[in-house]
Amino acid sequence: MAGQVTIRRAEKRDAAELAILVDLSSHGFASWLWHGSVVRGEVETALECGRCQLRSDDETGGWKDASFAEVDGEVAGAVIGYSIDTSIGDVEADHPVLHPLIDLQKKVIGSWFIDSLGVYRHHRGIGLGRQLLDHELERAAGRTASLITESTNEVALGLYRSSGFVEVERMESVPLSADGKTHDWVLLTRSAT
Repeated sequence: MAGQVTIRRAEKRDAAELAILVDLSSHGFASWLWHGSVVRGEVETALECGRCQLRSDDETGGWKDASFAEVDGEVAGAVIGYSIDTSIGDVEADHPVLHPLIDLQKKVIGSWFIDSLGVYRHHRGIGLGRQLLDHELERAAGRTASLITESTNEVALGLYRSSGFVEVERMESVPLSADGKTHDWVLLTRSAT
């Protein structure tokens, strides 16, 4: 049985917890990206890189764009959302794995983009994902909402479709390693309300 659920906006001091949940929501993709900073000797761990990025006051998709779900005062999940503006048109992927993601984002300029949505496993099944999604849809303030998820993430696809999102386009992912698995990145949108 779920305890008291609270949705709150993130604070800068939440960056480490946010980094964990972003990595969780991306199934490790975020830490794979952040690991480049470890290789370059800029940080000790990938999670430290994620924390640094997410605690930036100027980073799109950072703490200022995030909200948390708490259950009885414990962080249980997080969501990040922001408006995609025309500056995405000038963004060039600095790694091949990012090409399809950026190309899909360029198709939804002007929409409210839900970048990450993750809930810790022991808090799943009580509707927190839906509450966080509904929170972001309220933040969208009537604009079209968009997001990208993996074609293999049936739970997420089910949640988004049941909330009025429809598939717009798919692009094949670039594997993270020579023997890595591929999937499609699925762009979904929900019309302005």
